[in-house]
Amino acid sequence: MTSKLDELIKKLSPDGVEYKSLGEILKIKNGKDYKMFASGDVPVYGSGGIINYIDICAFDKPSVLIPRKGSIDKLYYVDIPFWTVDTIFYTDINTNIVIPKYVYYCLKKEHLEKLNTAGGVPSLTQSVLNKVTIPVPPTNVQREIVRILDNFTELTAELTAELTAELTARKKQYEYYSQRIFNFDNEVKWKPLSEIAQIGTGSSNTNEGLTDGKYPFFVRSQEVRYKNDYEYDETAIITSGDGVGVGKIFHFIEGKYALHQRAYRININDDEVLPKFYFHYMKNTFLPYIQKASFHSSVTSIRRPMLNKYPVPIPSLAEQERIVSILDRFDALCNDISIGLPAEIEARQKQYEYYRDKLLSFPKTDLEV
Repeated sequence: MTSKLDELIKKLSPDGVEYKSLGEILKIKNGKDYKMFASGDVPVYGSGGIINYIDICAFDKPSVLIPRKGSIDKLYYVDIPFWTVDTIFYTDINTNIVIPKYVYYCLKKEHLEKLNTAGGVPSLTQSVLNKVTIPVPPTNVQREIVRILDNFTELTAELTAELTAELTARKKQYEYYSQRIFNFDNEVKWKPLSEIAQIGTGSSNTNEGLTDGKYPFFVRSQEVRYKNDYEYDETAIITSGDGVGVGKIFHFIEGKYALHQRAYRININDDEVLPKFYFHYMKNTFLPYIQKASFHSSVTSIRRPMLNKYPVPIPSLAEQERIVSILDRFDALCNDISIGLPAEIEARQKQYEYYRDKLLSFPKTDLEV
């Protein structure tokens, strides 16, 4: 893939490549407000991407846009007239030295989020950015690198789109089977949840959570925090008692853990019910039940009687095991980052970044060593 590039480097840069700071090859400029302009077809960029369209541009040359605040890990390459607001910088690049698209790829490699200068909202400053250095080989070498990375980017995007479409199809298939698999006939007996499980809440507050600790600490969302002490040592299903996570089942735990004071633990204590079966059943049916039965104040909340009365089907243990086996496999294919399609998508992205970084790594000239 890089044979032509190797020849160009050998011919044009046999003794290494000079590195230059951004301050030497471009000018970083601030965006500004646009409210006084009428709608049009000129994109307006903020730190999160295009936020509007107006009828006048701030700059009409190819440029790399660098978020000043917020999503500072997202860069944009724009080769049409555009406008930027004050949360994102645009760059006036000296094209006698560097090709704008080459600068974009170099800065993606640099991971500018590492240069965050703020303790709260992530931010970058011109003075910090101006000191960032990139390799500046001859323009013919830059052009060939851009060509390779453009092609690789397109291929990676196409493959990622295909894999994402496949993942979406798998998730729909999972939803289809999970909805049908829990349609039991009248011969299956049912019990209220309170008869097959111990139900309780935790005693920990959110601010007790650590980023690193001995035991998982479940709060009221999909996020898992940690603590150095635990409250329970058991097999349990965890659901939120209030807030945005109400009715959603995120966690199945076997072992020691801590629990938020407004999150519920459901510990199955009936030998006729497999905890993992109930986890899958609750994951697929609990939200509609709660939406019908929940109390509404400032947030939706779950009261203990709602959980106590929640009806649970109890098919044979063999049937429960069959259902768990099917849904565990689907769940792994759809959600586990270590296997299946999500891992393939992540692997493709890492492969792309590896080759990009390799292409943009040059030995320095003797004068800079």
